[in-house]
Amino acid sequence: MKPISSKLSEPPLRPYPWLEEWRKDVRYRQFGRTGWSVSEIGFGAWQIGGTWGKVDDAASIRTLLHAFERGINFVDTAELYGAGHSESVIGEAMRQWKGGKIYVATKAQPTVWPNPDDPAPQVRGRFPEWHLRANVEASIRRLGVERLDLFQLHSWGPMGHRELDWLETLNDLRVEGKIDQIGISLRDNHPEEGIALARLGLVSSEQVIFNMFEQPLRDALLPAAKASGTAIIARVPLDSGSLVGTWRENTYATFEPDSQPHQMFRGERFAETLGRVASLKADVAPFYAHLAEAAMRYVLAHDAIGVLIPGMKSPAEVDMNVRYSDGAAFPAELMELMPKHAWVRNFYR
Repeated sequence: MKPISSKLSEPPLRPYPWLEEWRKDVRYRQFGRTGWSVSEIGFGAWQIGGTWGKVDDAASIRTLLHAFERGINFVDTAELYGAGHSESVIGEAMRQWKGGKIYVATKAQPTVWPNPDDPAPQVRGRFPEWHLRANVEASIRRLGVERLDLFQLHSWGPMGHRELDWLETLNDLRVEGKIDQIGISLRDNHPEEGIALARLGLVSSEQVIFNMFEQPLRDALLPAAKASGTAIIARVPLDSGSLVGTWRENTYATFEPDSQPHQMFRGERFAETLGRVASLKADVAPFYAHLAEAAMRYVLAHDAIGVLIPGMKSPAEVDMNVRYSDGAAFPAELMELMPKHAWVRNFYR
């Protein structure tokens, strides 16, 4: 699918007459210090790239357009998601969309992925100028836009705030009008690697795993980000499906071989996950009928979060997620129980 050029990089001069009604479906938050107002529920587009199982591009486009109609105006993707396929599908949806501004965040992977067992992977030299420029041009082409709203580095290390060759290139690209804002996407289970960067305010956003199991960012990263106006993008709020609460003992057998969930929950991981989900359900039951609602509302309860980005593969899933964007408070009694469910994992070992 070839992305078609679109001039949706700037908001329309005159709002559509139904825009205010459109925006009533979802609540909005300030995206750090960028001045953007983004839907607190965003669209995580990894799944529509094809690595989570077979996808129907036409169905993905319908789902994206439905999300836009419900008020979702933030989409997160990456070159990695299907070797650019996710970006191309989003580009086609953007071409068809006739409404308000949609912010699209994408990512460039490093030239060398860090070893998951390396406590301090190198950042310098992993995002050379030629590599970043090639990625920016390719993403612009696939998305069909003139400028990328948010360009993120897909991986990080604790010394990234000192090894700054990547920032020189990205600042040049901002001056040239190729990208608007700069962000990073932290390694799984390493939110502490973004604390120094957040305190210094060197980037506009940091993307990090945050859900009822993966909780460490609450201790230091969220306060640092809030103090500097660094937007936090919370990924995997439903723990790649486990916190939807519908998995059963035979669910793993339904995952497509070599798909992302088949790899992530291999071996004893699936059974252990089910056990922990059962324990979590027991604590959630007095407050919520469905675990998915508790999981989404738990992340939304933290005001330092700019947007959370669950994956959505159908209009029904969009509607389910948008329903939780109503400002309802998360029960204080349940919040007090959450630390005992903290469980940090590394899926890539």
